[in-house]
Amino acid sequence: MIEQKIVILTGAGISAESGIDTFRASGGLWENHRIEDVATPQGFAANPALVHEFYNARRRALETAAPNPAHDALARLQNSAAHDVFIVTQNVDDLHERAGSTVHHMHGELLSVKCAACDWQWESRSDIDITARCPACQTRASVRPDIVWFGEMPYGMEKIEGRLAACDLFVSIGTSGAVYPAAGFVQMAKAFGARTLEINLDPSEGSAFFDETRRGKAGRLVPDWVDEILS
Repeated sequence: MIEQKIVILTGAGISAESGIDTFRASGGLWENHRIEDVATPQGFAANPALVHEFYNARRRALETAAPNPAHDALARLQNSAAHDVFIVTQNVDDLHERAGSTVHHMHGELLSVKCAACDWQWESRSDIDITARCPACQTRASVRPDIVWFGEMPYGMEKIEGRLAACDLFVSIGTSGAVYPAAGFVQMAKAFGARTLEINLDPSEGSAFFDETRRGKAGRLVPDWVDEILS
């Protein structure tokens, strides 16, 4: 077996089978809230109590979700040491980690919060409200979800781009192909000579850029693909 450098991008579709809702499946609404109200810096500035309430509810809902066979299969591939596997996710849940993977969260993490005053980040599994105080700088009412909202720069883009430039295979799983910069990863990988594969329930907005596409549920297709890679 020849070792490959594989970059895997996962999106909301891989977690949907674990019961994590996607906002793009409901006309731009996320749990009956406008994206502008709960996923932008402007929305947080206008109504921080609403934003905290929204993410507290998402955090509690995550407690009842569990990794599905797609998460498990990617962990099996990464932990096999047969290939160099870098997983970058647009998702903010911890299902990859619970399955056993090491992942790069480009859009932040639901179980993390940060201080808007000093940028200190820390893990939090409990509810947060507008009275919360930063443990580093002690500023009150500065704590916000550690989520990359629309209009903000994703985490670790230099690291991601370096991996894309060096990979042999780029795989996109459960993504809409509509949110940049992630939507441009396939073109970047192809520009450096990588083969590309999309696994998605429906065609994404970038399906035409992929060398190969497979249609169906991630929970079925991803384990099959991992078996092929490891065989």
